Amino acid sequence: MSVIYLLLTISIIVAVFFFVVFIIAVKNGQFDDDYTPSVRILFEDELVKEESNKTSKN
Repeated sequence: MSVIYLLLTISIIVAVFFFVVFIIAVKNGQFDDDYTPSVRILFEDELVKEESNKTSKN
C-alpha cells in the first residue's frame, strides 16, 4: 500500500513540474503564432510564380 502512495506522490510532482514548464513557455510566447510560419512558404511560392508570369509575358 505504501508503494501506491509513493507512486501517486511522484506522479503528482511530475505533473506539477510539467504544468509549470508549460505555463512558463506560454508566458514567454512559445505558442504565439504556430499557423502562419507553416503557411508562409505557400504564399511566397505564389508570389514568386506571379512575378515570374509577369516577367515572362513582357
